[in-house]
Amino acid sequence: MESIGADLEEMKRQPLEREEVDAIAAIAELRDYAAGETVAEVGDPMDRFVYVLTGEIELVDPYTQQRMIESSLGPTQFAGELAFLNAGAHTVPLRAARPTRTLEAPRAAMLELMARRPRLADHVIGVFAARRRQLFEDHRSSIKLIGADRDARIQAVGRFLDRNRIPYESFDLDDPEGEGIHLCQLADHAPAVIFAEGMILDDPTPRAVARLLGLDLNVCERAEVDLLIVGGGPAGVAAAVYAGAEGLDALVVEDSAIGGQAGSSSRIENYMGFPTGISGADLAFRGQVQAMKFGTRFVMPRRVAAVARTEDERFCARLEEDDEEICAPAVLVATGVQYRRLPLPRLRALEGKGVYYAATEMEARFCAGQPVLVVGGGNSAGQAAMFLARHADCVKLIVREEALAETMSSYLRERLEADPAIEIHLASEVSALHGERRLEAVTVRHEGDERREPCGGLFIMIGAAPNTGWLSGLVDLDAEGFVITGEEAGAGSAYETSCPGVYAVGDVRAGSVKRVASAVGEGSVVVSAIWRHVARCHERRGEAPPGQRED
Repeated sequence: MESIGADLEEMKRQPLEREEVDAIAAIAELRDYAAGETVAEVGDPMDRFVYVLTGEIELVDPYTQQRMIESSLGPTQFAGELAFLNAGAHTVPLRAARPTRTLEAPRAAMLELMARRPRLADHVIGVFAARRRQLFEDHRSSIKLIGADRDARIQAVGRFLDRNRIPYESFDLDDPEGEGIHLCQLADHAPAVIFAEGMILDDPTPRAVARLLGLDLNVCERAEVDLLIVGGGPAGVAAAVYAGAEGLDALVVEDSAIGGQAGSSSRIENYMGFPTGISGADLAFRGQVQAMKFGTRFVMPRRVAAVARTEDERFCARLEEDDEEICAPAVLVATGVQYRRLPLPRLRALEGKGVYYAATEMEARFCAGQPVLVVGGGNSAGQAAMFLARHADCVKLIVREEALAETMSSYLRERLEADPAIEIHLASEVSALHGERRLEAVTVRHEGDERREPCGGLFIMIGAAPNTGWLSGLVDLDAEGFVITGEEAGAGSAYETSCPGVYAVGDVRAGSVKRVASAVGEGSVVVSAIWRHVARCHERRGEAPPGQRED
């Protein structure tokens, strides 16, 4: 199955061309480090591109102060990974292992240079992606999660990091081993998120982690952009790629993790170009890297609370919590849909304690060796059942309808029916939850009969409720809350809404096909109309139109 990037261990080391090094030197300054001197600490912004001329830079374990991995960076190599593209922060300290001289170029200037030199950009991004893959797969990071097996808040942080492909390591609080014993002592034997020795988060939430990682609004240099994309699912990410490629200054605001609902799919096999399949999170992450390459920025996890149209025909979106505003002449609604909750007593109390809405490695670990139930009859539910069958004692797929044919792809249905670890229960529903501190059992109803079954994990993947409440009545919605576009909205283009300058794509759009490929297609196509709208707005203000770059 396709992953984030190439395997760093298998990549042939290839120095930059002499002319590329000279171009970096023209925008950089020389820096000398003594042996043992810190190059970057955990949480420091990746605000400079560090190219090694002489000496050696090593990755450091912030808890032991020893070298983290055997390999290091020597002459002709450069530091950093994908967080550099989004003005993120270091998650592993860097230290000079011997006297070292570097070229250090400011991030903005380096990105401009990469935009002018595609070969340089491809080389740098290829290495960055391979490093991120190695760090993520090997859990090499200073970020440590303690007690995700017990605390729903720590689980939420783990899901945020996992779905955004940010490396971290998780330790159980009840049965620590090895390094986990020391970390549990640091956390005073309570659930916690630790960034380094002495850096324990008082408020272990995804947003608190995002602040330290540079993923919150601090990546925004100003509150005015050409295009505000609300939602980071496949449609929003595709639009982010094409907007950046067309020279639009675009910003994506996502309330949880890049990939949206599709990002929780453990394996997508019917998306063109990936014959061995790819996880939804990895597919979206690749798109995010492409978008950042063209200059699009991503802010997460932030939620737009409301949007208003100003007298000069701009739109200002207010973000929850801090009331910060982002203004733009165009807004793209790509907020998708969310799974509906089951109308069951104590459901919210057990969320994160046996009740889940995504099937990732973290949830699978909590359910290992136990029976689990997946509720839903669509592709997401089917993919979750296939994934969980590799970890759980058995998987029961609970489907309210009397058949799978209308709601699930044929290839997936056939695999589910052939897997001996999966039972399909049609015309059935969960009617009750049981358990005090965490979910222990559920009651399943079938044709009037009810039976209680042990359950180590209940995965709910039903319905499609559109995320449109924040639109503040600006655009027309259908009876179910989906955004009306095109001719039906009286608009001049297929994806424009009833409010000029506001567009909608993907699952949130009324009449859309609920598939990843169609969402990507809509996000790609809509940018042409948006560019024309933004260009007209610039012209009315006497400004030059947004620049266009070649694909």
